[in-house]
Amino acid sequence: MKIALIGYGKMGKAIEEIAVAKGHEIVLKIDAYNLDEFTAENLAKADVAIEFTSPHSAVENIKKCISFGVPVVSGSTGWLKQWDEVKGFVEEHNGALLYASNYSIGVNIFFELNRLLAKMMSAHTGYNVALEEIHHTEKKDAPSGTAITLAEGVMEFVKAKKQWVNHISDNEDDLEIISERIDPAPGTHKIKYHSSIDDIEIIHTAHNRKGFAGGAVLAAEYIVGKRGIFSMKEVLGL
Repeated sequence: MKIALIGYGKMGKAIEEIAVAKGHEIVLKIDAYNLDEFTAENLAKADVAIEFTSPHSAVENIKKCISFGVPVVSGSTGWLKQWDEVKGFVEEHNGALLYASNYSIGVNIFFELNRLLAKMMSAHTGYNVALEEIHHTEKKDAPSGTAITLAEGVMEFVKAKKQWVNHISDNEDDLEIISERIDPAPGTHKIKYHSSIDDIEIIHTAHNRKGFAGGAVLAAEYIVGKRGIFSMKEVLGL
């Protein structure tokens, strides 16, 4: 498989290492210093593009790849207010996009565990639920996309929570997400149900970027030759 890396920071380099070890070829690397090489001609060499950039450039990068006929695996977060716009663009161009807020296999299992626990806790009104997330100081968005996905999973079943907020709140309708930025933390997410009697909590802690990068390569292998909108649920059969 021939891969174009759109974004060649720490994550791009981790993806490259795993992809090459699996026998894939990196045919294009785009970062802020060679944007002039982000062309249809260069993208035509790739079977798939893996896009890990910033909230400010992700949408344009995805659209560019789709318009050039290249399926995209995107892991950029912080841009989902434009999700409907991007989804419509992909459908209009009969393209393929696989988006996940987190590509780690463990985290995607954690997403499902979170939803299962929320479903079980929904009948027990004596508990209050809150989220915590810790990332490195280079993390550009807060809360993390992973934390937002977890919050949405909780609110799907715990109907007392109407919206998430990124601060401590006295409003019982608010689902708190408390964000910390501490080096060199790759990512920790905790969901805690608290009552006067006991606490129930589940935690996922990443030790390095390999889990995210490996999942992104797995997603790229999955999407080649497909059309439509996909997630890690399809990749992992969850």
